[in-house]
This record gives sequence, C-alpha cells and structure tokens, in this order.
Amino acid sequence: MAAEEIVGASLAQLSPERRQPGQEDSDEEKPQGGSETAALNGVVVSGKEKSNNVDMKDAGSEMETEEKGMEEESTRESDSNILDVSSDYPREKHISIQRHLADLEKLANLKEDEKKPCPLCPEEKFKACYSHKLHRHLQNLHWKVSVEFEGYRMCICHLPCHPVKPNLVGDQTLSKMGAHYHCIICSATITRRTDMIGHINRHVNKGETESRFITVPAPKSSHEVLKELATDVQVLPNYSTPQKTDSYFNPKMKLNRQLIFCALAVLAEERKPIECLDAFGATGIMGLQWAKHLRSSVKVTINDCNENSVTMIQENCHLNKMKVKLNTKEDDNDEALGDGEENTDTIEVTKMDANVIMHLRSFDFIHLDPYGTSVNYLDSAFRNVRNLGIVSLTSTDTSSLYAKAQHVALRHYGCNIVRTEYYKELAARIVIAAVTRAAARCNKGIEVLLAVALEHFVLVVVRVLRGPSPADNSAKKIRYLIHCQWCEERIFQREGNMVEENPYQQLPCDCHGSMPGKTAVVLGPLWSGALFNTGFLRRMLFEAVQYGLDEAQPLLKTLVCEAECTTSKHFTTHSPCDENKQEECGVYIKTPNNSAESYLVPGKRKSNEVIRNAAKRQKAENSAEHPAFYYNIHRHSIKGMNMPKLNKFLCYLSEAGYRVSRTHFDPMGVRTNAPLAQFKTILMKYSTPTYTGGQAEGPLHRAEDVQAGEQVEAAADGKVEDAEFLEDDKSGVAAAVFTKDYPTHCAAD
Repeated sequence: MAAEEIVGASLAQLSPERRQPGQEDSDEEKPQGGSETAALNGVVVSGKEKSNNVDMKDAGSEMETEEKGMEEESTRESDSNILDVSSDYPREKHISIQRHLADLEKLANLKEDEKKPCPLCPEEKFKACYSHKLHRHLQNLHWKVSVEFEGYRMCICHLPCHPVKPNLVGDQTLSKMGAHYHCIICSATITRRTDMIGHINRHVNKGETESRFITVPAPKSSHEVLKELATDVQVLPNYSTPQKTDSYFNPKMKLNRQLIFCALAVLAEERKPIECLDAFGATGIMGLQWAKHLRSSVKVTINDCNENSVTMIQENCHLNKMKVKLNTKEDDNDEALGDGEENTDTIEVTKMDANVIMHLRSFDFIHLDPYGTSVNYLDSAFRNVRNLGIVSLTSTDTSSLYAKAQHVALRHYGCNIVRTEYYKELAARIVIAAVTRAAARCNKGIEVLLAVALEHFVLVVVRVLRGPSPADNSAKKIRYLIHCQWCEERIFQREGNMVEENPYQQLPCDCHGSMPGKTAVVLGPLWSGALFNTGFLRRMLFEAVQYGLDEAQPLLKTLVCEAECTTSKHFTTHSPCDENKQEECGVYIKTPNNSAESYLVPGKRKSNEVIRNAAKRQKAENSAEHPAFYYNIHRHSIKGMNMPKLNKFLCYLSEAGYRVSRTHFDPMGVRTNAPLAQFKTILMKYSTPTYTGGQAEGPLHRAEDVQAGEQVEAAADGKVEDAEFLEDDKSGVAAAVFTKDYPTHCAAD
C-alpha cells in the first residue's frame, strides 16, 4: 500500500495535460483489485508488488525527463529574451553603455579615497587602484575606444560575458575573454570596433534604431551652451564634427560669420526691411545674430532640411527669447509674417531643401554655407533674388580649390588649375567665375563686393544686377590665364576669339625662348575683374566698429588697403551723418547725408544719364586700378642675399612709381602692378650680400656698418611712422583713426 501511495502521489504531481486519457480511472480501480487478489492468493500479491516497483521506476524516470525538459524550456525562453532582436520586452542596459564619462565613473565611486576596482574589468586583468589611476584607466582604455549611437557610448568591456572559444582552456581563457562591445539595440557582443560600427549601421539600414533597453531620455542639461556675439546656442556633444552630428557648429568660422554680418548690416542701411535667408541653418547661430542685433531691419528665415536641426533651431530661438514661426509645408511658404510690431524678434524656421525654398520665394540677402562646394545651389540662389540684392557663399572644399585635388576642381567648377604661389586668390577667382556663369543663366550680372580666402574657407559676397546687359558685361570678365611654370609670371589672355600663333608672346617674360620645351600652362576659366569694392568695405568697417566686432576689424582694414592698392596706414570711418554717397555697380547707394546730390530720384532722365556715365567711368577706373594677383617676396628672393624688410620694400616699389599694397591672401605677399622682372630688379637692388667667416675682415666690417646704418634708418622710419600715426586729420571732420600694424619679419632665407 505504501508503494501504491507513492506512485499515486507522483502521478498527481504530473500536469493534467501530459497524463494519458483514462489514467485517473485506472488509478482508482487498481487498489480495489489489488486488495481482492491479496486476500485470495499471496503469490499474486507478491507479483503485484514487483509490478508496482517497476511502475515506480518508470514514474521516477518520467519525472526526471519532465524536469529536464522544463529547465531546457526555461533556459531557451531566457536566451530568446536576451538574443531575440525582435523582442519588444524592455531590458536594462549593460553597464558598459553610458552617456557620459562621469556616469561611468559613478559606477566606481571615485570620490572615496580608497582603492576601487574597475567596473568593466575583472580583477585578474586590472587590480583595484586609487581614483586618479582608475580615472585614467576608464578614460583611455574604455571611453576613448567606444562606439557612439544616439548620444550613448558603447564602451569596451572586459567582463566574462563574451562566449569563450572551446579550444581555449586554462589560463588562456582569461586573456582571451574581454575586449568586446555590447550592442545597444540588441544584446549581441562583438569583439572588434569596426565590426561593431558595421553592426550598428546594419541596424540603421533595416530601420531598427529603437533600443530594446530601458533607457532614460537625455536631459536638456547635457547640451552644451556656447555664446558668440551676445547670442547663446545649444550644441550637441560632437558639434565640431559634421559626420557625427546633425547640428554642425564650427568655432573657427567666427570670422566668417562676422564678415557676413557686416555685409548684411550695410545692406540693411540701404533699405528696410529686408528679407534674408540662411539656407543651411544647422544650429541657427547666424540667423539669430542677424535678428538679435539688426532687430526690425531684417526679416530672418532660417532653413534646414534635417528635422533634428530644425528642432535645435527652435530651442535656440527660445533660448534667446525669440518668437518662432515654423513652416514645414512647401505650399504655405508664401505667407507673410505681417507688418508692425508682429515682426519684432520673430524668426521663421522652415524645413525644406535649400533649392526648393530659393525657387519658391524671393529674398534680398541669401547666404549659402553648405558642407563642401556650393555650386549645386547657385542656380536656385540667383533665380528669385531681388535686384541690387546680395548673395554670399562660403565654400569649404579647400582641397579642390587650393589645387590639392585638381580633378575635383575640374568636375565641380570646370577649371584647370595647378598649385601656384597665388593659389588662394586663384581659388577666389574660380568661385566667382562659377557664380558669374550661374547669374548669367538667369539674365543677371554681378559686382564683386568682397572675396576672402583663408585657411578653412573661401568667402565671396556679390551684388546682383538684373538685366541682360550687366549679365553680358560680367560674362566678358571670365578669361583664361597664362602661367609660366619657370618664373611664375602670369597674365590674362586678351579678349577675342581669334587664335594666336604664339600665345607665349603675351607673357612679359622670355622663358620660352631661353628654356627648352613648353614652359607655360593655361589655367581657368577665371574671373579677371576686381575682387573688392572700396566703398562697401569702408562701410563694413564702420559697421564692425559700431557693433564691436574685434576679429573682423583688422582684416577689413587690410582689405581696404588692398582694394585701394596703397600702403596708407590711416583709416577714417565717418559717422553716418558725414558719409558721402557710395557708388557701386554704376548705381548710387543712398546714405544718410543732407546734401541733395546724394539722393537720386529713380525714373528721371537726368538720373539715368548720371548712372550711365558713372558706370562708364567706374568701368574705366576698375580696369586700371586693381592689379591682378600678387608676388611672394620669399619665393623670388636671391640666394646668398639678405632681403630688405617687407615694409621698406613696399616703399621702394612705391618710390619707383608702381602701385603696391599688402594682401590678406599671403602675409608675405606683395600686390603690385610692376612686372616680375622689375620686381626682382628692385629686390636685388636693395638686398645685401651674406658674407661668410672665411672672407677678409674689410668687407665684414663694411657689412656690419651697412647693417648698423640700416638699423638706424629703420629706427628713423619707425619714428616717422609714429609721428604720422599721431598726426590729426586736417579736414576738421570728426573721424576715428585706425592704424594697421604690419608685423616685421626676418627675411633671411
């Protein structure tokens, strides 16, 4: 009976789903039959006891198999919860996935002054140490080699959570375990960083970007706030790397933003209000500066095609207490903001492609600053820009423009270029030529107001002139350049379509006759006109002084000197009430002056005649004023000779009757209309020979006397320059006097 009770209890433990049908009835009938047979015959009872023992063994084996099956099923379910990517069950993220390095340091409790182990390494690999050493370990070993995804960092992990290869036994397992990453989307563990990046990219391509872990949204305080020109902007963690962030912000482009702001401020003084567009907003820093400082003079529109950037622009507008009007529909983009007080401190934010918004709407001022070249947006920019409006563009593809990738320049700009000593000015003329062709396709001409080429960018600001005649005049200024590869002399080809028998005759040098083979190359097509407008630059300098733009003022002073091609060190920025009328593009620009001659009434015959005569006069002056290109004084120095100081050499060229100035393209460049042969002759004339120690003592003493005389003369020149600097303006007009400090340079080669 005891055996039967044990069998009944074991069968009762089984689930009813796994029991055979009719099993309960048989269990109930067996004890009754067993008792009757026990009373009748004891032999039968003993046989029944043996059969009960066999049943007990079978039931025990069934229990063991059922328990093993349940364990395997539970482990299989747990593994599916971990490894199944499609599972929607949220899980807690691994400790190696953190947002900031401080969060990783909190796991180790670095604040306490005692030895702490690394939270991502076993003690066999990294022993417990003090806080300063553990901080370096976490930063250099785990954080720097992490993989980033949506604000999270998947740090490298050395814990024994990666499966070990079966052929590794003993102590080798500890050395091979570790060095793996935990995927934030799924629970995969991958050893190599490049494989982890490819794994994340495959998730993104499949649309699996939502993490299966329980993650906390990023706090707003994690966004870093930067301030520039009294404007605050929030930026993402990798704001200076365009490949890693949607809202790109480059602090090195501060000078570029200040120059564009000055150009817009000058245009805002001519007519109010003006509609201006920042086609590539990113963080919206440029449009915010326009709206915050120019106020009701401008109607600012900030555009970006990225949804994350549009969200960041709205947050930055609220951060600077600006009203936002969001417009993401292409059909409703013709709505106006209204007149009067509603436009004050209101910025329109649009989410469109830059080409689309420039095709659909008209603007007075357009700024293009894409990542790389801007030739893809020039046709749209000139399609609807208003007459006498301004288009500014910043090109950051310096590798192609500076002749490091010549095939890219041929593909984007259609220009053949080589690396020359004047490569920066060559880059500016390439961009202007592309702008001129795009404007001519829209029956518009241009007048170059400003062209700047620095280390990181090429900035071009042009004024738009509507009509086929200005378009034809601008297109005629696109020519080819003949460049001598021996002496680096250069000259633009003559106008005309006739083929010349010997193009080398146009070069002032005679390298082709004295050197074997072909000595010159044809570069271009390039812009052959002037690169600066003196009146516009002076007004930009005045606006820079008025708004306190310290970084732009020295460059603008250099540009004014370069535009006038003079070495004058006096700059006068008159107050607005004392400004005379400015003549640009053959058109008089209204400035605040009480004289009646400053205002021209449009539509009058006399005014039209004055405008035409001014255009002809300015065309003749521009053709003779601004010399093209510049020479580097070190590039043409004579071996074994000490060159004169740069400022003194400029004076020598000026005394010889040539126009001369310094240039912002090259700190040791000299812009002059003197031929290269005359340039070298004057440089040779005022250079002193370098004597060696093996020569006689007489020439050595004479050289020392010459050097002492040059030092005295230089000191006298310095005193004269200081006296000129302190001399007041004799005109009696209240003016601010600025000086340009030219750095001295040791000219020893």
